[in-house]
Amino acid sequence: MNTLCVVGSINADLFVHVDRHPTPGETLLGSGGEVLPGGKGANQAVAAALQGANVAFVGAVGDDAYASPALSLLHQAGVDDTHISTVPDVSTGLAVITVSADGENTIVVVPGANATVTKSYVSSIDLPGDMLLLQGEIPADGFAAAVQGFDGRVVVNLAPVVDVPHEQLLRADPLVVNEHEAGLVLEQFGVSAGTASESVQALLDVGFTSVVLTLGAKGALVGTADGLREIPTPVIEAVDTTGAGDAFTGALAARLLAGDDLVVAATHAARVGAYAACRRGAQPSYPSVHDPLP
Repeated sequence: MNTLCVVGSINADLFVHVDRHPTPGETLLGSGGEVLPGGKGANQAVAAALQGANVAFVGAVGDDAYASPALSLLHQAGVDDTHISTVPDVSTGLAVITVSADGENTIVVVPGANATVTKSYVSSIDLPGDMLLLQGEIPADGFAAAVQGFDGRVVVNLAPVVDVPHEQLLRADPLVVNEHEAGLVLEQFGVSAGTASESVQALLDVGFTSVVLTLGAKGALVGTADGLREIPTPVIEAVDTTGAGDAFTGALAARLLAGDDLVVAATHAARVGAYAACRRGAQPSYPSVHDPLP
C-alpha cells in the first residue's frame, strides 16, 4: 500500500469560545478551555488517515502534559509515529484558538518542540513513503531538507507562508494555498497578486506544476497546464472553521495518493472540508471514509 509521509507540526489546541472577537485592549467573558489535538501537520495527517491513506509522520513533541492530548488522535487514526521524537525540557507546540459565534477564529501559535524539526533532524531520517506532505509550521531548513531527501511526489500547503528555498518550493505538485497565502508566495517570486484566477495563473507562470487555491465558502480553483477549473463546495452553516483547510488538504493528499486526478481529488476534499466546518475543533471534526459527506 502506498504511504503518505507528513513532515510537520504537532500542537495542543487550547480552545476558547466567545460571542465575538475582542477589540484591542478589551476583555470579554468566554467559555471552553478544552485542550484538543492540533497542528497543521498533525491535522492533515489525521484527515488523510481517516480518508483511507496509510500515513507516517515525522515531527516532535515536548516532554510535558500537552504531549498526550496532542498525539491522541494521530494514534487513534493509526498514523505511524515511529519518527515522532519527544524532546526533553521543551514544551509541546501550543495553539490558543478563539472561536466566535459565527464560526470564525483567531489563532496564536507557540512552536515549542516543532522548532526542533530542523535540517539536522529531518536529514537523520530516511523519509518513508511515496508522497510527501509539508506545511509552513516547521523551520525552513527542515522543510528544505525534507524535499531534498525525497524522491516521490511533493504536496505543499505553505501555511503559514515562510521563506523557503524556491528550488524546493517549486517541487510542490500541487501547491495548496488560500488567496492571502497565494499573494505572499507570489511576493517571494517578485510578482503581484491579482484576482483568484490571475493569482493561480501567475503561480503556474513562475514554475509551479499545479496549484489549488482554496476559497472558503466559494470552493477552490485548480490550475494545471491544461487550464483552470472551478471546484464547488457544499453550502453549509459553519460552526467552527478551525482546521477545515487542513481537512481539505489531508483529504486531497489521500485521494491523490489513491490515484485520483487533481480535479477529482479537490472536489472530494471540498466536501471533507465542509463536513469539518460543521463541527467544533480541528481533528475531532474530521470525517472517516464511512461518514456521509455534504
